[in-house]
Amino acid sequence: MGVAFLHAMVRVGDLDAALRFFKDGLGLQEVRRSENAAGRYTLVFLAAPDDVARAGGAEPGPLPPGLPMVELTHNWDERAYAGGRNFGHLAYRVDDIYAACERFAALGVTINRPPRDGRMAFVRSPDGVSIELLQAGEPLPPREPWASAPNIGAW
Repeated sequence: MGVAFLHAMVRVGDLDAALRFFKDGLGLQEVRRSENAAGRYTLVFLAAPDDVARAGGAEPGPLPPGLPMVELTHNWDERAYAGGRNFGHLAYRVDDIYAACERFAALGVTINRPPRDGRMAFVRSPDGVSIELLQAGEPLPPREPWASAPNIGAW
């Protein structure tokens, strides 16, 4: 079973303030940023300089494999989060997303967001921590029972 830690996601109400905290205060460096105008959000990925150096640097292009990151998600229309909604999820890359979901289902874990696209799924830990599973490499071809499975609950 192949699995690699990817990132932890934190929702932020004020992106500039969060970047000051994580970059200027903690010393992390920005390694990737993307904006989605249609979805009205910005994603900023940060990593520790020592981790970036160990992973081979952060040259333009794909991020080095194995680079642990924190993802700041700024939803443009949200300014304040209550009740712990600012912590989003942990993300792991898996060798076979369908096999991973089958293992979780066999353990009685609800697949909250099934891997309909062969690329991404969400499950929750027994304590309610949201876990994103991402297929390593290219998405797998859609297949049942996952392709037509509905979302269950929240993630």
